Amino acid sequence: MTFSRLTLITAASAALFPVVASAQSVMQINSSLPEGSFAHVFLQEYETRLEAAAPGEIDVQIFMSNTLGKEEDVLQGLGFGTHQASLSASAVSQINTRTSIFDLPYLFEDRAAVQTFINSPAGEMMAEGFEGSGMVLAAMWDNGFRQITNNVRPIVTPADLDGLKIRTPTNRQRVEMFNTLGANATPLSFGEVYSALDQGTIDGQENPANVVDTAKLFEVQGYMSLSNHVYLPTFLMIGEPFLASLDDDLRATVLSVALEVAPWSFEWGETTDTETIAALADKIAINEIDFAAFQAAAAPLYESPTFVDVIGADMIAATKTALGIE
Repeated sequence: MTFSRLTLITAASAALFPVVASAQSVMQINSSLPEGSFAHVFLQEYETRLEAAAPGEIDVQIFMSNTLGKEEDVLQGLGFGTHQASLSASAVSQINTRTSIFDLPYLFEDRAAVQTFINSPAGEMMAEGFEGSGMVLAAMWDNGFRQITNNVRPIVTPADLDGLKIRTPTNRQRVEMFNTLGANATPLSFGEVYSALDQGTIDGQENPANVVDTAKLFEVQGYMSLSNHVYLPTFLMIGEPFLASLDDDLRATVLSVALEVAPWSFEWGETTDTETIAALADKIAINEIDFAAFQAAAAPLYESPTFVDVIGADMIAATKTALGIE
């Protein structure tokens, strides 16, 4: 999303809501993730940069672990003015189904491709899906790629998934994806994954490398294949009533600093992933995959009603164009 578009959004919100004068504005930001998580790191960076850019004008207050309420309730509150901002991930798909574009597998080969999408007409189309919701998408920050682990063999091509019981979240798109690629998708709550892997009830699972590390899944898995099959960013959502309460200069600063943090977050994520994977190398066998082979095998999903009916054919087509996918 470009700054010029955000400027237009805030100008429109200013016309809809009266400006409330205040010596110092308070901006409370909610996140479902805990203290010490990557989301916490990003929000602290935003807080530091924004308060430095507008000294004495705004007090950024960070609330982790859904301290301000359930994520869905906080997002709804942005439009009502009961909440100011939220750093969210998959929950935004309930508000803007175009964000489900990130459920399409093998769409983004790396973080550079993600940033290409964000700054493309497809990224603009996705952002426009929030119009009328009472909130705006200030910026998209990093989150991470998901990887495949299992106890049977390295996964290099789709054929290597044949017959493997791979745990997935209870997500229709993810289940269909792994079944299409030849695995036996097994939806399971994350709290049951370690014991299911340990007991051999399932053969593998898929999660970002940092989860493999922090949840100690390497203790019950033999192989981690760097599949990068799904990427999901975090979305910094800000309520229109809150933006409209700010004067023009502060409103522009709130939004511009959010965009400024974006490339920094991707660099941080890339570095952290590299360090985490390197640290795991002594604990689990790690291999690269044939990305082109997986991308080709996943191609039918781009026309599956499970994906198309939710995301929209126009959104999928625009994204493929932006990324040079035929």
